[in-house]
Amino acid sequence: MPITDYHSAGRPTGLPTGGPGGRFGAMTATPDGAGTTEIATGMAEAARAWIEGLDDGQRATATGHAPVAADADAERRHWFYTPTDHGGLTFHEQRPPQQRAAMALVASGLSRAAYVTVSTVMGLENVLDHTEGFVAMFDRTRGRDPHMYYLRVFGEPGSTGAWGWRFGGHHVSLNFLVVDGVVVSSTPCFLGADPATSDLLGGASLRPLGRVEDLARDIVRSLPADLAARAVLLDRAPPDLEAANRTVPKPGDRHIPLAGIWRAPFVDPVEQAKLEKGSEAIEERAGLSEDDHRALELSEDPKGVPASALDAGGREQLRLLLGTYLQRVPDALSPIGRYDDDAALDAVHLAWAGPTEPGAPHYYRLQGPRLLIEWDNTQREANHAHSVWRDPTADFGLDALAEHRAAHHR
Repeated sequence: MPITDYHSAGRPTGLPTGGPGGRFGAMTATPDGAGTTEIATGMAEAARAWIEGLDDGQRATATGHAPVAADADAERRHWFYTPTDHGGLTFHEQRPPQQRAAMALVASGLSRAAYVTVSTVMGLENVLDHTEGFVAMFDRTRGRDPHMYYLRVFGEPGSTGAWGWRFGGHHVSLNFLVVDGVVVSSTPCFLGADPATSDLLGGASLRPLGRVEDLARDIVRSLPADLAARAVLLDRAPPDLEAANRTVPKPGDRHIPLAGIWRAPFVDPVEQAKLEKGSEAIEERAGLSEDDHRALELSEDPKGVPASALDAGGREQLRLLLGTYLQRVPDALSPIGRYDDDAALDAVHLAWAGPTEPGAPHYYRLQGPRLLIEWDNTQREANHAHSVWRDPTADFGLDALAEHRAAHHR
């Protein structure tokens, strides 16, 4: 497929249909822990405070349609992790008190550790600009920009009806939906880091997602030869996430080349040509054949090694690895507790691609019922990391929203 054909690949599709046994696991009404209304109340208060502090022009950009009618909800289901237009009001367009109120809303959906990580990832834009020599533009006045993060609220924040919010920019995408005072979805949840590792004074290193990488590698490197052969799908890694930024992941999905993960082509043809040239170079370095793509593509039945095959130490490391994703939200919203059940953990499969030596380009995913986690660190000589937690049956709260529509909007 030509690069230009990918620009619509991440666009929202229709609501998923079907009952139990849907894509990637059984469908249920709401995520584990979503019954706690305290988080939803805090989100609503923070959202209202932010919106009330905006002027009319800002408010028009900062708000979107309520997630009620399917067509009107399409924009909410757009998500990106490149430095493109994520949709909403940027920090550039806000005064400092408004920026503070925006960050209060962001914090309402995150654990303390995740909030620190998000703040660090945003600050890395200055480091990345330095790494590249302060030249990146991407069809805007500054390509690497810690103020080019977008916040938008959809619908009327409150205890009744459906409303949601989205926060995103380069290497951050947070998506929440609240229905009748309950947080019903907190995925997709994406965090990246570029550089993945940066030097600090005294010989220390800044690695915002270091444990997210190291725990998975340690598990794979500890496997006996027969299990390692099952876990490692390929001796080289894809250059990006296989599900990419699609609204609904599905079997057969393959990574989308970099130039396709943007809201639209650049207005400036020179900048667009530079992006496509860089995207093509990434694909050439990956050097994947059709057989390689088939080995790595998403599948209904998880690939790799199930947790049931791991020893006690490996299982404990897997639980810790799951926590680096599932504990990005407050405890009351996190489904991490479901994996205290050995049977639930047993259904999670770990698959790896690429060498297992530190510093080499690599990819992994965790897949099980209601779970799809992906990681890659391949670009910029394996110093550019992506990580995402998804619930393919309930991303964006599409399952709960469909039930809400059926009950209240006949």
